[in-house]
Amino acid sequence: MQFLQQMINGITIGAFYSLVALGYTMVYGVLKLINFAHGDLFMWGAYIGLTGLNVVLAVLAQASPLAVLPAIIAVMVTVALVGVVVERVAYRPLRSAGRLAPVISALGVAFILQSLARNIYGASYKTYPAGVALAGGTTLGGARISVMQIVVLGVSFILMAALYLFVQRTRIGTAMRAVSLDHDTSKLMGIDVNRIIAIVFIIGPGLGGVAGMIVALYYGSFDFTLGWVFGLKAFIAAIMGGIGNIPGAMLGGMILGIIETLGSGYLSPQWKDVIAYVILILILIFRPTGLLGERVAEKV
Repeated sequence: MQFLQQMINGITIGAFYSLVALGYTMVYGVLKLINFAHGDLFMWGAYIGLTGLNVVLAVLAQASPLAVLPAIIAVMVTVALVGVVVERVAYRPLRSAGRLAPVISALGVAFILQSLARNIYGASYKTYPAGVALAGGTTLGGARISVMQIVVLGVSFILMAALYLFVQRTRIGTAMRAVSLDHDTSKLMGIDVNRIIAIVFIIGPGLGGVAGMIVALYYGSFDFTLGWVFGLKAFIAAIMGGIGNIPGAMLGGMILGIIETLGSGYLSPQWKDVIAYVILILILIFRPTGLLGERVAEKV
C-alpha cells in the first residue's frame, strides 16, 4: 500500500516537472538556448493566478472551485505574453552573438523576474484562498488519491497530449520541427523563423504558467523561490529525457518525480534533492543525450 501511495504522489509531482520541462526543451529545440528565466515565468504563474482568483472571487462574492477556470485562462495568456516580450527584448537581439551572451541574458531576466515578484508581492509565503481547491478523494488499492490529484493529473496529461499532437500533426508544428533542425534551410523553404520562435515562447511559458498555478493550488502556499526549486528540477528532467525532445521531457519529469517520492518515502525527505542531482550526474556520464536522445538533425 505504501508503494502504491508513493507512486501516486510521484506521478503527481512528475506531472508538474514534465509541464515545466516542456518549456525548457521547446526553447532549446529551436534556439539551442537554455532559457533559465523559464522557472521564474512558472513562478509568476502562481502569483498571477493568486491575483486572478482574488479578482474573480470578489466578483462572485463567494469561494468556489469554478473561479479557478477564468484564473487559469488569465495566467496562460499573461505569462505567454511575458514570454514573447522576454524573447523579443532579451534573446532575439543576441541570437547571432554566440552562446555565452544569450545565457547571461537569460540569467539576468531570471533575476529580474524574481526580484519583481519579491518587491511587488513581498518575501513572505502567499496562501491561496480557501474553498477554491477541490476537496475529497477516494481509495485505490488501499492508497489514498485526492480529487485535487485527479484533477492535476487530468489537466497535465491533457495539456501534454495536446502539445504533442500540435507539434506532430499541424502545419505550425511541422514548421517548429523544421526550425529546430535548421534555421537557414527553414527560411529558404518560406518559414517565418521569428514567428515560429515567438510561438514557442507563447506555448512554453503558457504551459509553465498554468503549471505554476496548479502547483500553488496543490500545495496551498508558495513564495518567490518557487521558480528556482521547480525550475531546476524540471531542467534536470529535460536533460534526463533528452533536451530538445518533447516526449523525453514528459518521460524525464515522470521518472524524476517517482524516484524523488520513493526516495523520500523509503529513505528520508532530506535525501530528495541529493537523489535528483545524483541522477543528473549519472545521466550526463553514461547517457549524455538523455534517455530518448537529444533531438538532432536527420540526414536524408
